[in-house]
Amino acid sequence: MTTGLVFGKFMPVHTGHLALIDFARQQCDRLIVSMSYTDADPIAPEQRLAWLTELLAPYPTIEVVAEADDFHDPTLPLPEATKLWAAFIKRRFPPVSVFFASEAYGLPLAYHSGLRYVSFDPARQQVPVSATQIRQNPARFWDYLPTVVRPYFVRKICLYGPESVGKTTTARQLALEFNTTFVPEVARDLITSNEFTADDIIRIGYAQTAAVQAAEQQANRILFCDTDLITTQIYSDIYLHQIPPVLYELERQVHYDAYVLLDIDVPWVADGLRDLGHRRVDMMNRFRAELDRRQLAYKIVSGSFTARFQTIRELANNLLN
Repeated sequence: MTTGLVFGKFMPVHTGHLALIDFARQQCDRLIVSMSYTDADPIAPEQRLAWLTELLAPYPTIEVVAEADDFHDPTLPLPEATKLWAAFIKRRFPPVSVFFASEAYGLPLAYHSGLRYVSFDPARQQVPVSATQIRQNPARFWDYLPTVVRPYFVRKICLYGPESVGKTTTARQLALEFNTTFVPEVARDLITSNEFTADDIIRIGYAQTAAVQAAEQQANRILFCDTDLITTQIYSDIYLHQIPPVLYELERQVHYDAYVLLDIDVPWVADGLRDLGHRRVDMMNRFRAELDRRQLAYKIVSGSFTARFQTIRELANNLLN
């Protein structure tokens, strides 16, 4: 029985990694895919292991393991460092007789370990990408990311502010411009008036969070959100004079890459739920104060609806690039 080994950080796993693993799988009776990690890694090991486990689940001959990277000394030149790697492989994976790689460490590691080495696409002609490139600019290398990995790299912009400043319309227009999706304010689907209870506001909080998380699965590089949980907290305080603690917990579940605070220098338009037109200045100050209190960076966007769209479009392009 031939037992092979593919190892790496998989930070993140991309189509090049998957091509290497599939190449190795076809030449082994059993293949071990070992993911090394340290506490300083920019992508959590639990996340990377979950990606690998899901992607490789259809292959019963592949075993995915996670190993703490306490065997590498970055101060050593590669020929010396691979001595430590070889000792680790012999100790941790004694059944392995062959390993597969695309990197320059292959030959010195084979020399020190005595294992057979099979190189795969060292020039990266089949899949011209690296994990480092992806981390630096995920939008540019989006097509090399497996579907399960993409939500992690979706950039999220929150269109934020009081009533009647164009959040929904602008979010919808931006989604069309960037060929992606947007998250509307789910409260409008759950309540029909401003007579609601704490249970209603908690239900809204859960639904808004779930809507963002679901949209991340479908988004193309970037996601525009019509509101957030800070907004839910503000209206809960105004109408109920209380903020259920769970809303703060839900707020922590979603991270936005940019906040856009839309100014109130556009006409206020009444509808079935809007009833704070007489308090626009107070509400603008409240929304801004909540961002300041959390020390969240934001950009105030004013002017016509066309000007707002153009400004946020530029911000989104900068975020992606």
